[in-house]
Amino acid sequence: MAAALDAAAGALLTVWEAARERTTSRVSGAQLRAVMVVEQHDGINLRRLASRLDMLLSSASRLCDRLVAAGMLEREPGRLDRREIALHLTPEARRLLTELREDRREQLARILSGMTAESREALLHGMREFDETARRQEAESAPVEPVPVRPDGFDGDAATLPAPRDWSDGSPVARTA
Repeated sequence: MAAALDAAAGALLTVWEAARERTTSRVSGAQLRAVMVVEQHDGINLRRLASRLDMLLSSASRLCDRLVAAGMLEREPGRLDRREIALHLTPEARRLLTELREDRREQLARILSGMTAESREALLHGMREFDETARRQEAESAPVEPVPVRPDGFDGDAATLPAPRDWSDGSPVARTA
């Protein structure tokens, strides 16, 4: 079944690739993937983007530099941590993605028009289930991002704030009131 699906998916991949080549002469394949990830995860930081693209942080940073220069991405200081940079699409990137999707849909509609209504419905049903299963499996296998821990043990709750320390005599003894 997997081999048959792999062979049958060739036509779909050809439609995808042809649309990308016609509409994305301004960006590379890797840049397009990055733009699509930022579209799905608006405000994503560089580290998460690199992880999603399965590339080194330094490579993702250079990729983003080129996308910012091309007018496809904007950088914004993070809302929670001003040292982090949040990535957002520009209107130009949104136009590019709209063109790409319109091109793909036109080509898919042309091919689908040659199929019977029953076959189109079966294809749609199977693709939706395939998509749901793939997303579920991706979510189940996604690594959990570690929660940063402060060295002093403070977790943001005032009730768990460690007692103030008086280090003036060199001994780590809690100061008493």
